[in-house]
Amino acid sequence: MYNWLHRMWYKGAPYYRLFIPLSGMYWLLITLRRFLYQIGLFGRQKAAVPVVVVGNITTGGTGKTPVTIWLVNALSTRGFTPGIVSRGYGGSRSTTSMRVDSASDPAVVGDEPVLLARRTQCPVVVDANRARAAQMLADDGVDVIVADDGLQHYGLERTYEICVIDGARGLGNRLLLPAGPLRETIARLEEVDQVLINGQRHEEGADITAGEQNAIEFNLVASEVERLNGSLARSIERFSGTTAHGVAAIGNPARFFDMLRAHGIQVIEHAFQDHAAISQRDLEFGDDFDVLMTEKDAVKLGHVRSDKYWVVPVDMQIDAAAAGPWLEQVESRLRSEMEP
Repeated sequence: MYNWLHRMWYKGAPYYRLFIPLSGMYWLLITLRRFLYQIGLFGRQKAAVPVVVVGNITTGGTGKTPVTIWLVNALSTRGFTPGIVSRGYGGSRSTTSMRVDSASDPAVVGDEPVLLARRTQCPVVVDANRARAAQMLADDGVDVIVADDGLQHYGLERTYEICVIDGARGLGNRLLLPAGPLRETIARLEEVDQVLINGQRHEEGADITAGEQNAIEFNLVASEVERLNGSLARSIERFSGTTAHGVAAIGNPARFFDMLRAHGIQVIEHAFQDHAAISQRDLEFGDDFDVLMTEKDAVKLGHVRSDKYWVVPVDMQIDAAAAGPWLEQVESRLRSEMEP
């Protein structure tokens, strides 16, 4: 299914035309939904503290989680006490808000929230009702909330919006679901406060929006690889020239595999559905090759004895000349709202 959709959305396969009527119906639904929020028929709740939303307008992975980690850490260094709200995809359903820490069960709260808690050491709350989660964080004493993947969650008012785009795939054929990968129309990019592009942008043309033209590029980089059992950490360059299994249950597994190849690794690909509940049994491939996996997948496996399982952490890398003024803008907006 993934390859079939990828060809239709990103490779120009012509059978997308079959789905244009459904995309028209989808447009009507999302337009009506936004209108009902705008006129107040659907309630919008304002958190007690400022809210920054990190999201995207396409399905699949764009790098939102590393951006969220980087932003939370940047806000902490600027004197804020941030917390994170997340939907908790991949976890069991709950009708209440749940606090997440590094020891939480990903099967209950989701894989990404556990990863966020481990990498940021800040309060994390999961709830399908993000406004309710935001209230819990505010009660816990945070002074700014970062909403992971909340761009389309209009029930929670926000102070600042960030949209992340995959530079390699861009916006595909720029059509709405299901004919294309878009959750919202291209015009949404004119409304967000900042567009970030993961990797070098490839899209050009007359239909490029001002938001895309003014986007800030960043990269996801891996430097050190760690054994899942905690016994060793070493440079990813040590794997150059070797063959390894690559495991990814993320929105865009190809990006992870390409990153490994860029470090000279011969990759045997194993792409799973996003948020798939991977077990150690799924990673027994009948040979002695090392197994390299994403952080999001590693949190679902926990501690294992074998030395051949490795996690590949990635960090957001952004040009300081571009990031500095942008963070000043974010901070100014947040502190302005925090003033009595």
